[in-house]
Amino acid sequence: MKKVKTLAIPLFVMLFLSSCSSVQVLSDYDKETNFTEYKSYAFYKTGIDQAQISDLDKKRILKAIQDEMNNRGFVKSGKPDLLVSIFTKEKEQVDVYNNNWGWGAWGWGWGWNPWMWGPGWGAGWGGSQVSTRTEGSLYIDLIDAGTRELVWQGKGVGNLNNIKDINKKEERIKEFVSEILQQYPPDAVAVN
Repeated sequence: MKKVKTLAIPLFVMLFLSSCSSVQVLSDYDKETNFTEYKSYAFYKTGIDQAQISDLDKKRILKAIQDEMNNRGFVKSGKPDLLVSIFTKEKEQVDVYNNNWGWGAWGWGWGWNPWMWGPGWGAGWGGSQVSTRTEGSLYIDLIDAGTRELVWQGKGVGNLNNIKDINKKEERIKEFVSEILQQYPPDAVAVN
């Protein structure tokens, strides 16, 4: 029994930490683009209006993008070099954890009873746990303002967990945006 507990605790911790993982990020870009030419940006209202999230979450995302772009030396402008657009996707993930670890609900095995030691029928410990979580994707598109062509796209995928605390929600959105924009510009990522 001690061995089961010894194995169960690290396994539980591993499952818990994997469910709290950070944002998974992917990016793609037009390799013919000279990203050093871009110095200013504006939000692309047409694209942003189509994002299927609440207006409050849009504001939070746009504020986080604005902060990141400003920290990187970009200037928000009425005549920008880049247009910034976003869109989102979300899906429910169902996780099933099997907790049997060699034990059964009712089954054949070795056990103890007051009259004998040996094989027999008995109750055991086990079962499965099912949980759901919301996995969200945030796409940030950078569009050349002159040609109106997509030059860079970053995608962040992570757990949203239906956060009710506004401050925690804002922090999670900032984390998404920060992790995604770490991939920009692509040449800096390739060098690192």
